[in-house]
Amino acid sequence: MISAMLQYIQRSPDCFHAVEELRQRLLREGYTELRPGRWQLTAGGKYFTTKNGSSLMAFRIPQEAPAGFLLTASHSDSPCFRLRDHAELTGEYIRLSAERYGGMINDSWLDRPLSVAGRVLVRREGGLEARLVDLKRDVALIPRVAIHLNRETNNGVKYDPARDLVALYAAGTGSGSFYREVARTADCAPEDVVAGDLVLYNNQPGTVWGPEGEFVSAPRLDDLACVFACTEGFLTAQERDMVPVLCVFDNEEIGSETKQGAASVFLPETLAAISEALGLSAADHRALLADSMMLSCDNGHARHPNHPELADTNEAPVPNGGVVVKHSPRYATDGVSAAVFTELCRRTEVPVQHYANRPDQMGGATLGNIADTKLPIPTVDIGMAQLAMHSCFETMGSRDVETFVRAVRACYESSLRFTPEGVALR
Repeated sequence: MISAMLQYIQRSPDCFHAVEELRQRLLREGYTELRPGRWQLTAGGKYFTTKNGSSLMAFRIPQEAPAGFLLTASHSDSPCFRLRDHAELTGEYIRLSAERYGGMINDSWLDRPLSVAGRVLVRREGGLEARLVDLKRDVALIPRVAIHLNRETNNGVKYDPARDLVALYAAGTGSGSFYREVARTADCAPEDVVAGDLVLYNNQPGTVWGPEGEFVSAPRLDDLACVFACTEGFLTAQERDMVPVLCVFDNEEIGSETKQGAASVFLPETLAAISEALGLSAADHRALLADSMMLSCDNGHARHPNHPELADTNEAPVPNGGVVVKHSPRYATDGVSAAVFTELCRRTEVPVQHYANRPDQMGGATLGNIADTKLPIPTVDIGMAQLAMHSCFETMGSRDVETFVRAVRACYESSLRFTPEGVALR
């Protein structure tokens, strides 16, 4: 399973490729792609829809009348450098101007060969066509200043993004070579590339390491590891009377407040469209939501081997220790959602560990508490324990992926009924 995850990550250098990989897999699995409009759904049917080419929702209709929705939510984006539309900076070298996307660890990107991928809009007869491009080879690098020229480099460097984080692309004073390479990859003339959404990405393949292969390191583990695991759990789960929904959102790293983000109407409108296509009334739809639940899946911080003091004393997960349940006022987890998830894991012998910020630290937020403002259903924030989050090359436990898949599958195969007295599980 680790090999399959690393292959998915390698083929997903950006949010567009990450969703396109899922799209192609769903089509191979017999899912029908839905366009905006009135849907025709049938019992036993398998469907998916996308937004902006960078977010996706897939679902199945049970054979019997649905009793609720069971959702997982993960995100397709990762911290990176987004190239500007006019990226070439000419002079003694050709450099590429980019801006930081998300809360990246700046120096993890230095002295590391980078490639370029993303989406371009190409002028065609009658309109514009979106095409995905991936140069797939090392074409750029952000060089560090030698210690001989900056004797303070080991004493902490404050990077100026406009000067220190500009990628070297080519030697020479010519211009246009970068756009010619992009156009060649997009199979069009350079003048036909109207605009694009391109990123610099780490092209280094992931690796499994450690005396017993207990660790895996790769780019974009946050959050493509969860995207992969949620997809595996979704596709392999047995049918119940709930509607299983796989959600993959874009723009989590910048707050989710976009048309394809978790803060948009994409999720509530899709669920409402499902109910409408099944002939359910607004009251019926509200009844389904009352017995629904979401797993917000985004990796959590593992206790750092060199800095254990940064973790909470009692609630600090470790790699390969089990699925992480995340607790904080900025997470959506509450007593009900944590109890439901923990009990489902106990029944299927899936190990669980808990994460909380140290009391004097403010933690980050993720999809759950954003999405459930649009869709007020019980939500639990979970993930895999990870080191070096938002580095260009991240690390986690190699056994955690299979454990996470088992947890997701167990939730998709459950049936929930929320009552004033508690929760009925089966």
